[in-house]
Order: sequence, then structure tokens, then C-alpha cells
Amino acid sequence: MSLLTALTERLFRLIPVLLGITLIVFLFMHLTPGDPIEMMLGEAGGVTQAEIQRLRHEYGLDQPLPVQFARFVTRALRGDLGLSFIHQRPVTQIIAEYLPATMELTAVSLVGGLLLALPLGVATAMRRRSAWDTGGTLLALLGISLPGFFFGILLILVFGMALEWLPVSGRIDYGVELHRISGFYLLDSLLTLNGRAFVSALQHLLLPALAMGAWTAALTMRMTRASMLEVLRQDYIVFARAKGLSEAAIAVRHALKNALIPVVSVVGLQMGALLGGNMVIEIVFSWPGLGRLCVEAIYARNYPLVQGIVLLYAITFVFINLVTDVLYTLLNPRVRLT
Repeated sequence: MSLLTALTERLFRLIPVLLGITLIVFLFMHLTPGDPIEMMLGEAGGVTQAEIQRLRHEYGLDQPLPVQFARFVTRALRGDLGLSFIHQRPVTQIIAEYLPATMELTAVSLVGGLLLALPLGVATAMRRRSAWDTGGTLLALLGISLPGFFFGILLILVFGMALEWLPVSGRIDYGVELHRISGFYLLDSLLTLNGRAFVSALQHLLLPALAMGAWTAALTMRMTRASMLEVLRQDYIVFARAKGLSEAAIAVRHALKNALIPVVSVVGLQMGALLGGNMVIEIVFSWPGLGRLCVEAIYARNYPLVQGIVLLYAITFVFINLVTDVLYTLLNPRVRLT
């Protein structure tokens, strides 16, 4: 079976998964107590019951649940996720506005975590049972066991309040002007050669990215170390040592590529975990991203916005899994994509 055929089959198999996730979220939102129309109107006085019924009819909330779900799926296939009850704007526009903040935070957390974890994992494996290995292992265990929100609060208390080194909320300082091109503040500041905005955006990113990426870095480091130790016991590594190659050459040229094969799968799963974990981190650091927006929409019973965000998360997660499987197949030709 060719790679293209296998990919096509996998894509078709993902359709029921997306439908199932969408249905579960739809049912949970509609079965949760609370009327979205009444919450949208808030404390506004003088609203008659007839006006409430008119709004329910306007948003289609008076129709049976199967009809509402079928309408949402049909519109979603056309790229229409509906109108936000609270914002009175298309959901696609709101998602496009908040998505860059979440993507930037996730990317910095993941890349930063990998840049730290991979070298440390290799180094601790090459220096097994040394003080370096013991310290790295303890650090990784601490990163895995410490909850992200608790670590984030500690960072705020230490670096934000006690030392006052870094900001603890938002994406950029008030008063700093930035011409927005892509919505990614670091990239936009580089494109416009705005050094002040770049420094401000980077400072605001450091604490939430560190809180969000600590678990990723710790888990990747542990996985890299374990995988490297397994590879270093192979016969071809013993033969390379017998040829007189240095430990650095053995690690980089021979061991690392094969050791990365299981790490790729773990990193793919971590990317999906970061998507879910960013909700908590965004709330802790008041980060204006999709995670925080989704939580606020849940409290407000903003059905279209919640369904749109969760659908985007689901599509992203299954796409990441698909890419991970393809990379795993390319790195290890003995494995077939089925």
C-alpha cells in the first residue's frame, strides 16, 4: 500500500472521530443548566418573555437538538461556525483574532522545551550514573510531577512579584505600538524592525511559555535518555566504539537518529496535550488566547463559540497525530502506515 493511499484512508477514518467529538461537546453544552439567551441579556431589565422567545427562534434554539446539530455540521462543512451569542460576530472571525496568541505561546513552549530537553537527554544518557545524570533525572521528575498551573503561580510570585523582573499578564506592554501583520507579535516586531515591541513581547512570553513547556521538556528529556540508553547497547554502537570513534561522534552520527524514533511519537502527543493545557496557563497569565476564550464561552453558554473552538482543537489534534505517524514511518521504514 502506497503512502498516499494510506494517508487517504486515515483521513476518511478521522471523519467519524471529528463527528463524535463535535456531538459530545454539543450534547454537553446543551444539557448544561442555564439559558444562553438569558445569560446574553444579563441584567438588562424590561425584557419580555416574547422578546426572549424571539431571540431563541432567531438563533434556532427552539428547534429539536438533532435539527440544531445537523444545522451546525452542515454549516461547518461550508466554513460557517455560526454567530457568537455574546460578541455578535461570526465565530470564524473571533477564532482568527485569538488563534495567533495561542499558536505563538504553544510554538515557543514546544520549541523551547525541545531545545532544552533533547541535548539534556542525550547528555545524561552519555554520562549515565554520574552527578550530571542524577541532577538531570531529578529535574525531569520535578518537571513531570509539578502541575502547570501551580508552577505558573510560583513563577508569578517569584519573577513577577518578588523580583519584578518579568510581566505576568497580557502579550505586550501598554503604550508599545506594534503594526500587526500576522498576529504573532514576535514575528510582526521582526518584520517591522520594532526592537522595543520584540523585547516587550518576548518578556511577556517567557513566564507562560516556561510554565507551559516545563512538562514537555521534562517528559521529552526522560524519553530521550531512555531511548538513547537502549540504542547505546546495540551491537553497531559497540562496533563504532571499537573503531575508536569519539563519544560525541557516536551520539550524533549513529545513536541519535535511531533514538529519536520513539521520541517523535511522544512529542506528537505532547503537542496535543499543550493544546488542552493552554487553557489553564492562559487563565493564570491572563493570556488572550483561544484557551481562555473557550473557558469564558463555556461560562457564558456561548454554544457556537465553544463548538467552533473545540472543533478546531479536534482537527488540529488529529492532524498532528497523522503527521506524527507519517514522520514515524519515514524515520523507521520497517513500520508501515495503515
